[in-house]
Amino acid sequence: MANPLSPDRLAAALRAEGCRVVEYGNWRTRDRGTRGAGWGPINGVVIHHTVSSGTESSVELCYDGYAALPGPLCHGVIAKDGTVYLISAGRSNHAGSGDRAVLDAVIAERPAPEPSANNTDGNARFYGFECVNLGTGNDPWPEAQLDAIERAAAAICRAYGWSAASVIGHREWTADKIDPRGFSMQTMRERIDRRLGHKPDEPVQQPEFEPFPGRDFFKRYPRAPIVTAMGRRLVDEGCSAYAEGPGPQWTVADLRSYARWQRKQGFTGADADGWPGRVTWEALRVPKV
Repeated sequence: MANPLSPDRLAAALRAEGCRVVEYGNWRTRDRGTRGAGWGPINGVVIHHTVSSGTESSVELCYDGYAALPGPLCHGVIAKDGTVYLISAGRSNHAGSGDRAVLDAVIAERPAPEPSANNTDGNARFYGFECVNLGTGNDPWPEAQLDAIERAAAAICRAYGWSAASVIGHREWTADKIDPRGFSMQTMRERIDRRLGHKPDEPVQQPEFEPFPGRDFFKRYPRAPIVTAMGRRLVDEGCSAYAEGPGPQWTVADLRSYARWQRKQGFTGADADGWPGRVTWEALRVPKV
């Protein structure tokens, strides 16, 4: 059984991982535990986006909550500059109900199934980090913020001896949510596991990614190594429409696979036509070839 970290241990774990931490308000004692609901055993971490802009207003929102959902709404808010604002060390209203099959997979540290039921209280089992982003798919994710998400999640995993399989996005917990939108949770888990393979104070070399080659590049039906690299990432993300491959020649299978990725990112209609755009390409993080 994994007990919740004390406020001192939580703050220390984040700082040891290199996070820039701000202790906000009465975060050490602010929680929803007084409402009769449980907190623990702890099994993982859920990543969210705030659907808001501005650091101060986003932190206040997550600290106070609102009429329909009282705060705290997470354990930490991660700003675009990478600062982690701690707002709770106890039960928080962030994950809500989700799929028990997903929780079982997280506990076993294996790939989780697509969520289909809301039958389990996630607020009792997960740490939650809200990341400042509008959630439109077009609001950028600065590298400083992605780095802080990686470090914050790794800090929790390191404290419990977990792998990155214990870190999921809100949309992976319940089909009712789309967050975080704009980056790949699979890529983030790869980053977290890479960091966990080093000591907290050791530098971690991040891979380089292919810049967006332009929509017209693909409409010329190219034959190029970047097409293979893209296809492999789509397979990793569970978006494969390939009967075989992928390979270097752009085909209808690539188009259909990429459309699945666009829909996974929350796009619909003409915005999920299978032709890569800058936003979804940057979220896919295709390794440099």
